[in-house]
Amino acid sequence: MDEKMRILLCEDDENLGMLLREYLQTKGYSAELCPDGEAGYKAFLKNKYDLCVLDVMMPKKDGFTLAQEIRQANAQIPIIFLTAKTMKEDILEGFKIGADDYITKPFSMEELTFRIEAILRRVRGKRNKEANQYKLGRFSFDTQKQILAIGDKQTKLTTKESELLGLLCAHANEILQRDFALKTIWIDDNYFNARSMDVYITKLRKHLKDDPSIEIINIHGKGYKLIAPETE
Repeated sequence: MDEKMRILLCEDDENLGMLLREYLQTKGYSAELCPDGEAGYKAFLKNKYDLCVLDVMMPKKDGFTLAQEIRQANAQIPIIFLTAKTMKEDILEGFKIGADDYITKPFSMEELTFRIEAILRRVRGKRNKEANQYKLGRFSFDTQKQILAIGDKQTKLTTKESELLGLLCAHANEILQRDFALKTIWIDDNYFNARSMDVYITKLRKHLKDDPSIEIINIHGKGYKLIAPETE
């Protein structure tokens, strides 16, 4: 890590906040701790951060309100909520605001860092991908415009189709783990989402059928593999 990733940490439980900050620092992150939502928002406006970790229940300004304000200022920055609540409505509320992840207390420090690492990897991957157009045999795929093109034929993909094809392209000729894809795109690897992903795989196969050298195969018990000619 050439430059430390900066994390804004908002937690009103002073002991937990200090523990989290110290732990993140030992993991090579730069973490700034704020005791409430108001202080968090001031810090956010003043400094540049790569990710926010926000407690939901805080004095002066709760985590959801803070997240909405942060989202207005920066639509891209990843946000993780920490909460003692396991109420479904709260989790849905968090995702509606645009949370990238949600951790319920008590949680292990390792779990939090795994989640942070996964999100930062995804964000970096997206940034790298944005500059890229993928070549898939005779197809070209523009991840930003969500357009799959072959010859004169252009197909506009849905967001989910595009995200899934982007992941498959990033792992071309390798196994894309099913649970990784589910958690990356659908957040949760439950039965309903798994069925939904199968439907999208079927749709992508149809979109790609014009080039027989491209196929998406099932790897039993593991996930999928996008078979594509290697391009230099």
